[in-house]
Amino acid sequence: METEGRVPGPALPAGGEGRGADSHVVAGVLGTARGPLLAAEVLALDDEEDDLEVFSKDTSLTEVNSFSPSVPISPSSMINQYKFEDGPELRDLFITVDDPESHITAIETFITYRVVTKTTRGEFDSSEYEVRRRYQDFLWLKSKLEEAHPTLIIPPLPEKFIMKGMVERFNDEFIETRRKALHKFLNRIADHPTLTFNEDFKIFLTAQAWELSSHKKQGPGLLSRMGQTVRAVASSVRGALKNRPEMFTEMNNYMETFSQKINLLDKIAHRIYKEERDYCNEMKEYGPIHTLWSASEEAIGDSLKGLAGCIDRCCRATERRMAGLSEHLLPMLHEYILYSEILMGVLKRRDQIQGELDSKVDALANKRTEKDLFSEEIGKLEDKVERANNALKADWDRWKQNMQWDMRSTFTNVAENNLRYYEE
Repeated sequence: METEGRVPGPALPAGGEGRGADSHVVAGVLGTARGPLLAAEVLALDDEEDDLEVFSKDTSLTEVNSFSPSVPISPSSMINQYKFEDGPELRDLFITVDDPESHITAIETFITYRVVTKTTRGEFDSSEYEVRRRYQDFLWLKSKLEEAHPTLIIPPLPEKFIMKGMVERFNDEFIETRRKALHKFLNRIADHPTLTFNEDFKIFLTAQAWELSSHKKQGPGLLSRMGQTVRAVASSVRGALKNRPEMFTEMNNYMETFSQKINLLDKIAHRIYKEERDYCNEMKEYGPIHTLWSASEEAIGDSLKGLAGCIDRCCRATERRMAGLSEHLLPMLHEYILYSEILMGVLKRRDQIQGELDSKVDALANKRTEKDLFSEEIGKLEDKVERANNALKADWDRWKQNMQWDMRSTFTNVAENNLRYYEE
Protein backbone atom coordinates (compact mmCIF):
# COMPACT_ATOMS: atom_id res chain seq x y z
CA MET A 1 0.00 0.00 0.00
CA GLU A 2 1.33 3.47 -0.86
CA THR A 3 2.18 5.33 2.33
CA GLU A 4 3.59 8.66 1.18
CA GLY A 5 1.19 10.67 3.26
CA ARG A 6 -2.10 9.88 1.54
CA VAL A 7 -4.44 6.92 1.69
CA PRO A 8 -6.38 6.05 -1.46
CA GLY A 9 -10.07 6.83 -1.57
CA PRO A 10 -12.74 4.14 -1.18
CA ALA A 11 -13.53 1.75 -3.97
CA LEU A 12 -16.14 3.17 -6.31
CA PRO A 13 -18.87 1.35 -8.20
CA ALA A 14 -18.33 1.32 -11.94
CA GLY A 15 -20.13 4.05 -13.81
CA GLY A 16 -20.74 6.13 -10.67
CA GLU A 17 -20.00 9.54 -12.10
CA GLY A 18 -20.92 11.40 -8.91
CA ARG A 19 -18.66 9.34 -6.66
CA GLY A 20 -15.84 9.26 -9.15
CA ALA A 21 -15.82 13.02 -9.53
CA ASP A 22 -15.62 13.55 -5.79
CA SER A 23 -13.25 10.74 -4.90
CA HIS A 24 -10.37 13.16 -4.28
CA VAL A 25 -12.42 14.72 -1.46
CA VAL A 26 -12.39 11.47 0.47
CA ALA A 27 -8.72 10.95 -0.30
CA GLY A 28 -7.81 14.53 0.54
CA VAL A 29 -9.75 14.97 3.79
CA LEU A 30 -10.82 11.77 5.38
CA GLY A 31 -7.93 9.78 3.95
CA THR A 32 -5.07 12.04 5.03
CA ALA A 33 -2.54 10.38 7.30
CA ARG A 34 0.42 12.74 7.34
CA GLY A 35 -0.25 14.53 10.57
CA PRO A 36 -2.86 16.28 12.70
CA LEU A 37 -4.75 19.05 10.93
CA LEU A 38 -4.53 22.27 12.86
CA ALA A 39 -7.47 24.63 12.68
CA ALA A 40 -5.41 27.35 11.03
CA GLU A 41 -4.55 24.96 8.20
CA VAL A 42 -7.96 23.43 7.88
CA LEU A 43 -9.58 26.85 7.69
CA ALA A 44 -6.95 28.75 5.67
CA LEU A 45 -8.77 28.17 2.40
CA ASP A 46 -9.38 30.54 -0.46
CA ASP A 47 -13.02 31.57 -0.78
CA GLU A 48 -12.93 31.36 -4.56
CA GLU A 49 -11.86 27.72 -4.68
CA ASP A 50 -14.34 25.00 -5.38
CA ASP A 51 -15.40 23.24 -2.21
CA LEU A 52 -14.44 19.86 -3.64
CA GLU A 53 -10.83 20.93 -4.16
CA VAL A 54 -10.34 22.40 -0.72
CA PHE A 55 -8.73 19.38 0.83
CA SER A 56 -6.18 18.68 -1.86
CA LYS A 57 -4.05 21.42 -0.26
CA ASP A 58 -0.71 20.48 1.27
CA THR A 59 -1.28 20.35 5.00
CA SER A 60 2.11 19.07 6.12
CA LEU A 61 3.45 20.55 9.34
CA THR A 62 7.06 21.48 9.81
CA GLU A 63 6.94 20.49 13.44
CA VAL A 64 5.49 17.03 12.77
CA ASN A 65 7.66 14.34 11.24
CA SER A 66 6.33 13.00 7.95
CA PHE A 67 5.82 9.29 7.68
CA SER A 68 8.60 7.58 5.85
CA PRO A 69 7.53 5.75 2.67
CA SER A 70 9.72 2.85 3.72
CA VAL A 71 7.89 2.33 7.02
CA PRO A 72 4.49 0.62 6.85
CA ILE A 73 1.71 2.56 8.53
CA SER A 74 -0.93 0.90 10.66
CA PRO A 75 -3.50 2.33 13.03
CA SER A 76 -1.48 1.23 16.05
CA SER A 77 1.74 2.81 14.77
CA MET A 78 0.07 5.95 13.47
CA ILE A 79 -1.49 7.04 16.73
CA ASN A 80 1.91 6.89 18.40
CA GLN A 81 3.15 9.56 16.00
CA TYR A 82 0.96 12.12 17.76
CA LYS A 83 1.72 13.54 21.17
CA PHE A 84 -1.20 15.63 22.26
CA GLU A 85 -1.03 17.86 25.29
CA ASP A 86 -2.51 16.39 28.40
CA GLY A 87 -5.69 17.86 29.78
CA PRO A 88 -5.94 19.52 33.19
CA GLU A 89 -3.84 17.55 35.65
CA LEU A 90 -6.04 18.22 38.64
CA ARG A 91 -9.81 17.98 38.40
CA ASP A 92 -12.14 18.28 41.34
CA LEU A 93 -15.49 18.14 39.53
CA PHE A 94 -16.71 15.16 37.50
CA ILE A 95 -20.10 15.17 35.78
CA THR A 96 -21.91 12.40 33.92
CA VAL A 97 -25.14 12.72 31.92
CA ASP A 98 -26.85 9.38 31.30
CA ASP A 99 -30.02 7.29 31.75
CA PRO A 100 -32.52 9.17 29.55
CA GLU A 101 -36.11 8.62 30.67
CA SER A 102 -39.39 9.48 28.95
CA HIS A 103 -42.16 11.29 30.84
CA ILE A 104 -45.72 11.51 29.59
CA THR A 105 -48.17 13.96 31.13
CA ALA A 106 -51.57 15.27 30.13
CA ILE A 107 -49.89 18.36 28.68
CA GLU A 108 -46.63 17.18 27.17
CA THR A 109 -44.14 14.39 26.63
CA PHE A 110 -40.49 15.05 27.44
CA ILE A 111 -37.17 13.38 28.24
CA THR A 112 -35.16 13.80 31.42
CA TYR A 113 -31.53 12.86 31.90
CA ARG A 114 -29.72 11.81 35.03
CA VAL A 115 -26.91 14.18 36.01
CA VAL A 116 -24.41 12.64 38.42
CA THR A 117 -21.82 14.94 40.00
CA LYS A 118 -18.80 13.89 42.04
CA THR A 119 -16.62 16.56 43.62
CA THR A 120 -14.04 17.29 46.30
CA ARG A 121 -14.75 21.03 46.44
CA GLY A 122 -15.35 22.54 49.84
CA GLU A 123 -18.25 24.75 48.72
CA PHE A 124 -20.37 21.64 48.02
CA ASP A 125 -22.21 20.13 50.99
CA SER A 126 -21.76 16.59 49.70
CA SER A 127 -19.23 14.75 47.56
CA GLU A 128 -21.84 13.24 45.22
CA TYR A 129 -25.16 14.41 43.78
CA GLU A 130 -27.72 12.81 41.50
CA VAL A 131 -30.51 14.86 39.91
CA ARG A 132 -32.69 14.63 36.83
CA ARG A 133 -32.84 17.45 34.32
CA ARG A 134 -34.77 18.07 31.12
CA TYR A 135 -33.62 20.02 28.09
CA GLN A 136 -35.35 23.23 29.24
CA ASP A 137 -33.24 23.17 32.41
CA PHE A 138 -30.07 23.12 30.32
CA LEU A 139 -31.40 26.08 28.31
CA TRP A 140 -32.04 27.96 31.55
CA LEU A 141 -28.48 27.31 32.74
CA LYS A 142 -27.01 28.54 29.46
CA SER A 143 -29.07 31.74 29.58
CA LYS A 144 -28.00 32.40 33.19
CA LEU A 145 -24.34 31.92 32.28
CA GLU A 146 -24.67 34.31 29.34
CA GLU A 147 -26.40 36.83 31.58
CA ALA A 148 -23.71 36.62 34.28
CA HIS A 149 -20.73 36.42 31.90
CA PRO A 150 -21.68 38.26 28.67
CA THR A 151 -18.10 38.37 27.34
CA LEU A 152 -17.14 34.77 28.10
CA ILE A 153 -17.55 31.98 25.54
CA ILE A 154 -20.40 29.80 26.81
CA PRO A 155 -20.32 26.26 25.32
CA PRO A 156 -23.10 25.49 22.83
CA LEU A 157 -26.14 23.33 23.45
CA PRO A 158 -27.75 21.13 20.80
CA GLU A 159 -30.53 23.06 19.09
CA LYS A 160 -34.14 22.76 20.09
CA PHE A 161 -35.55 19.91 18.04
CA ILE A 162 -37.92 21.03 15.28
CA MET A 163 -40.63 18.41 15.37
CA LYS A 164 -41.22 16.55 12.13
CA GLY A 165 -43.02 13.75 13.89
CA MET A 166 -43.24 12.61 17.48
CA VAL A 167 -41.65 9.25 16.71
CA GLU A 168 -38.57 10.90 15.20
CA ARG A 169 -38.21 13.20 18.19
CA PHE A 170 -38.02 10.38 20.70
CA ASN A 171 -36.16 7.72 18.78
CA ASP A 172 -33.10 6.18 20.40
CA GLU A 173 -30.57 7.74 18.02
CA PHE A 174 -31.85 11.27 18.62
CA ILE A 175 -31.93 10.82 22.40
CA GLU A 176 -28.40 9.39 22.49
CA THR A 177 -27.03 12.19 20.29
CA ARG A 178 -28.59 14.78 22.58
CA ARG A 179 -27.33 13.00 25.71
CA LYS A 180 -23.76 13.13 24.44
CA ALA A 181 -24.10 16.82 23.59
CA LEU A 182 -25.52 17.64 27.04
CA HIS A 183 -22.74 15.64 28.70
CA LYS A 184 -20.11 17.60 26.76
CA PHE A 185 -21.87 20.91 27.56
CA LEU A 186 -21.69 20.38 31.32
CA ASN A 187 -18.13 19.10 31.29
CA ARG A 188 -16.93 22.05 29.21
CA ILE A 189 -18.43 24.34 31.84
CA ALA A 190 -16.86 22.29 34.63
CA ASP A 191 -13.43 22.64 32.98
CA HIS A 192 -13.77 26.40 32.49
CA PRO A 193 -11.76 28.40 35.06
CA THR A 194 -14.58 30.93 35.64
CA LEU A 195 -17.87 29.29 34.66
CA THR A 196 -17.22 26.29 36.88
CA PHE A 197 -17.67 28.47 39.99
CA ASN A 198 -20.92 30.07 38.85
CA GLU A 199 -23.62 29.80 41.53
CA ASP A 200 -26.38 28.89 39.06
CA PHE A 201 -24.19 26.07 37.76
CA LYS A 202 -23.82 24.72 41.28
CA ILE A 203 -27.58 24.92 41.83
CA PHE A 204 -28.18 23.14 38.53
CA LEU A 205 -25.97 20.25 39.64
CA THR A 206 -27.26 19.92 43.20
CA ALA A 207 -30.86 21.18 43.56
CA GLN A 208 -33.82 18.85 43.45
CA ALA A 209 -36.46 19.51 40.80
CA TRP A 210 -38.74 21.60 43.04
CA GLU A 211 -35.77 23.60 44.36
CA LEU A 212 -34.56 24.36 40.84
CA SER A 213 -38.07 25.38 39.80
CA SER A 214 -38.27 27.78 42.75
CA HIS A 215 -34.85 29.23 41.94
CA LYS A 216 -35.85 29.83 38.31
CA LYS A 217 -38.74 32.02 39.40
CA GLN A 218 -36.30 34.40 41.08
CA GLY A 219 -34.79 35.38 37.73
CA PRO A 220 -35.49 38.63 35.86
CA GLY A 221 -39.03 39.14 34.65
CA LEU A 222 -40.23 39.58 31.11
CA LEU A 223 -40.09 43.38 31.21
CA SER A 224 -36.53 43.30 32.49
CA ARG A 225 -35.45 40.95 29.72
CA MET A 226 -37.23 43.13 27.16
CA GLY A 227 -35.37 46.15 28.48
CA GLN A 228 -32.06 44.37 28.06
CA THR A 229 -32.97 43.43 24.50
CA VAL A 230 -34.02 46.97 23.64
CA ARG A 231 -30.74 48.37 25.00
CA ALA A 232 -28.76 45.78 23.07
CA VAL A 233 -30.57 46.63 19.81
CA ALA A 234 -30.17 50.35 20.42
CA SER A 235 -26.47 49.87 21.02
CA SER A 236 -26.03 47.73 17.91
CA VAL A 237 -27.43 50.42 15.57
CA ARG A 238 -25.20 53.23 16.74
CA GLY A 239 -22.80 52.61 13.90
CA ALA A 240 -19.15 51.69 13.70
CA LEU A 241 -17.14 51.92 16.91
CA LYS A 242 -14.57 54.66 17.10
CA ASN A 243 -12.13 53.10 19.51
CA ARG A 244 -12.38 49.36 19.00
CA PRO A 245 -8.96 47.80 19.68
CA GLU A 246 -7.35 46.21 16.64
CA MET A 247 -7.25 42.86 18.44
CA PHE A 248 -11.04 42.61 18.46
CA THR A 249 -11.31 43.66 14.84
CA GLU A 250 -8.95 40.79 14.01
CA MET A 251 -11.05 38.43 16.16
CA ASN A 252 -14.16 39.46 14.27
CA ASN A 253 -12.48 38.94 10.89
CA TYR A 254 -11.13 35.56 12.06
CA MET A 255 -14.58 34.41 13.14
CA GLU A 256 -16.19 35.47 9.87
CA THR A 257 -13.67 33.34 7.98
CA PHE A 258 -13.90 30.53 10.52
CA SER A 259 -17.69 30.43 10.17
CA GLN A 260 -17.45 30.14 6.37
CA LYS A 261 -14.84 27.40 6.48
CA ILE A 262 -16.37 25.29 9.25
CA ASN A 263 -19.71 25.37 7.41
CA LEU A 264 -17.89 24.27 4.27
CA LEU A 265 -16.22 21.42 6.15
CA ASP A 266 -19.60 20.37 7.51
CA LYS A 267 -21.18 20.46 4.06
CA ILE A 268 -18.47 18.27 2.50
CA ALA A 269 -18.41 15.86 5.45
CA HIS A 270 -22.16 15.30 5.10
CA ARG A 271 -21.74 14.77 1.37
CA ILE A 272 -19.03 12.17 1.97
CA TYR A 273 -21.17 10.43 4.56
CA LYS A 274 -24.09 10.28 2.12
CA GLU A 275 -21.88 8.85 -0.62
CA GLU A 276 -20.51 6.21 1.78
CA ARG A 277 -24.05 5.28 2.77
CA ASP A 278 -25.16 4.96 -0.87
CA TYR A 279 -22.04 2.91 -1.65
CA CYS A 280 -22.75 0.60 1.28
CA ASN A 281 -26.38 0.13 0.19
CA GLU A 282 -25.18 -0.86 -3.29
CA MET A 283 -22.81 -3.46 -1.85
CA LYS A 284 -25.64 -4.90 0.24
CA GLU A 285 -27.46 -5.58 -3.01
CA TYR A 286 -24.46 -7.07 -4.85
CA GLY A 287 -23.61 -9.66 -2.19
CA PRO A 288 -26.86 -11.69 -2.32
CA ILE A 289 -26.85 -11.47 -6.12
CA HIS A 290 -23.48 -13.21 -6.33
CA THR A 291 -24.60 -15.82 -3.81
CA LEU A 292 -27.66 -16.67 -5.94
CA TRP A 293 -25.55 -16.63 -9.07
CA SER A 294 -23.12 -19.18 -7.61
CA ALA A 295 -25.96 -21.70 -7.25
CA SER A 296 -26.47 -21.79 -11.02
CA GLU A 297 -22.82 -21.72 -12.10
CA GLU A 298 -21.02 -24.87 -10.96
CA ALA A 299 -17.77 -24.04 -12.71
CA ILE A 300 -17.30 -20.69 -11.02
CA GLY A 301 -19.56 -21.26 -8.01
CA ASP A 302 -16.74 -21.18 -5.45
CA SER A 303 -15.30 -17.99 -6.93
CA LEU A 304 -18.68 -16.28 -6.85
CA LYS A 305 -19.22 -17.33 -3.24
CA GLY A 306 -15.79 -15.95 -2.35
CA LEU A 307 -16.64 -12.69 -4.09
CA ALA A 308 -19.94 -12.49 -2.19
CA GLY A 309 -18.07 -12.99 1.08
CA CYS A 310 -15.59 -10.28 0.13
CA ILE A 311 -18.39 -7.85 -0.65
CA ASP A 312 -19.99 -8.63 2.70
CA ARG A 313 -16.74 -7.90 4.55
CA CYS A 314 -16.32 -4.63 2.62
CA CYS A 315 -19.86 -3.69 3.54
CA ARG A 316 -19.26 -4.28 7.26
CA ALA A 317 -15.99 -2.30 7.11
CA THR A 318 -17.78 0.59 5.39
CA GLU A 319 -20.48 0.58 8.05
CA ARG A 320 -17.83 0.85 10.77
CA ARG A 321 -16.21 3.70 8.88
CA MET A 322 -19.57 5.49 8.62
CA ALA A 323 -20.12 5.01 12.33
CA GLY A 324 -16.79 6.73 12.99
CA LEU A 325 -17.85 9.70 10.87
CA SER A 326 -21.26 10.02 12.51
CA GLU A 327 -19.93 9.63 16.05
CA HIS A 328 -16.84 11.84 15.85
CA LEU A 329 -16.40 14.04 12.80
CA LEU A 330 -19.95 15.25 12.14
CA PRO A 331 -20.77 16.16 15.78
CA MET A 332 -17.46 18.02 16.19
CA LEU A 333 -18.00 20.08 13.04
CA HIS A 334 -21.56 20.92 14.04
CA GLU A 335 -20.46 21.93 17.54
CA TYR A 336 -18.02 24.43 16.09
CA ILE A 337 -20.67 25.81 13.77
CA LEU A 338 -22.62 26.61 16.94
CA TYR A 339 -19.45 27.97 18.55
CA SER A 340 -18.95 30.36 15.63
CA GLU A 341 -22.43 31.80 16.24
CA ILE A 342 -21.74 32.09 19.98
CA LEU A 343 -18.42 33.87 19.43
CA MET A 344 -19.94 36.37 17.05
CA GLY A 345 -22.54 37.12 19.73
CA VAL A 346 -19.83 37.55 22.39
CA LEU A 347 -17.94 40.00 20.17
CA LYS A 348 -21.14 41.98 19.60
CA ARG A 349 -21.77 42.19 23.34
CA ARG A 350 -18.23 43.45 23.88
CA ASP A 351 -18.82 46.07 21.18
CA GLN A 352 -22.05 47.12 22.91
CA ILE A 353 -20.11 47.86 26.09
CA GLN A 354 -17.54 49.78 24.04
CA GLY A 355 -20.33 51.65 22.26
CA GLU A 356 -21.90 52.68 25.55
CA LEU A 357 -18.57 54.08 26.69
CA ASP A 358 -18.10 55.97 23.41
CA SER A 359 -21.55 57.52 23.69
CA LYS A 360 -20.84 58.74 27.21
CA VAL A 361 -17.53 60.26 26.11
CA ASP A 362 -19.31 62.07 23.27
CA ALA A 363 -22.00 63.30 25.66
CA LEU A 364 -19.36 64.63 28.05
CA ALA A 365 -17.71 66.55 25.23
CA ASN A 366 -21.02 68.18 24.30
CA LYS A 367 -22.20 69.04 27.81
CA ARG A 368 -20.40 71.32 30.19
CA THR A 369 -22.95 70.80 32.95
CA GLU A 370 -23.16 67.58 34.94
CA LYS A 371 -19.50 67.04 34.12
CA ASP A 372 -18.75 65.31 37.40
CA LEU A 373 -21.66 62.89 36.95
CA PHE A 374 -20.55 62.00 33.43
CA SER A 375 -16.95 61.58 34.54
CA GLU A 376 -18.02 59.10 37.20
CA GLU A 377 -20.11 57.11 34.71
CA ILE A 378 -17.28 57.11 32.19
CA GLY A 379 -14.86 55.80 34.83
CA LYS A 380 -17.21 52.92 35.61
CA LEU A 381 -17.69 52.14 31.92
CA GLU A 382 -13.94 52.21 31.31
CA ASP A 383 -13.52 49.63 34.07
CA LYS A 384 -16.35 47.57 32.57
CA VAL A 385 -14.77 47.67 29.10
CA GLU A 386 -11.38 46.70 30.49
CA ARG A 387 -12.86 43.75 32.38
CA ALA A 388 -14.78 42.66 29.26
CA ASN A 389 -11.64 42.93 27.12
CA ASN A 390 -9.50 40.95 29.55
CA ALA A 391 -12.17 38.26 30.00
CA LEU A 392 -12.68 37.83 26.27
CA LYS A 393 -8.94 37.81 25.46
CA ALA A 394 -8.28 35.08 28.03
CA ASP A 395 -11.29 33.04 26.88
CA TRP A 396 -10.35 33.52 23.23
CA ASP A 397 -6.91 31.99 23.74
CA ARG A 398 -8.39 29.12 25.71
CA TRP A 399 -11.07 28.50 23.07
CA LYS A 400 -8.53 28.43 20.23
CA GLN A 401 -6.39 25.89 22.08
CA ASN A 402 -9.44 23.67 22.70
CA MET A 403 -10.54 24.06 19.09
CA GLN A 404 -7.12 23.03 17.78
CA TRP A 405 -7.12 20.03 20.12
CA ASP A 406 -10.57 18.95 18.94
CA MET A 407 -9.62 19.39 15.28
CA ARG A 408 -6.39 17.42 15.66
CA SER A 409 -7.87 14.57 17.66
CA THR A 410 -10.98 14.26 15.48
CA PHE A 411 -9.18 14.24 12.15
CA THR A 412 -6.58 11.85 13.57
CA ASN A 413 -9.42 9.55 14.59
CA VAL A 414 -10.86 9.76 11.07
CA ALA A 415 -7.45 8.95 9.57
CA GLU A 416 -7.12 6.00 11.97
CA ASN A 417 -10.48 4.67 10.81
CA ASN A 418 -9.44 5.10 7.18
CA LEU A 419 -6.23 3.15 7.72
CA ARG A 420 -8.11 0.39 9.48
CA TYR A 421 -10.68 0.33 6.69
CA TYR A 422 -8.12 -0.09 3.92
CA GLU A 423 -6.13 -2.67 5.89
CA GLU A 424 -9.31 -4.72 6.23
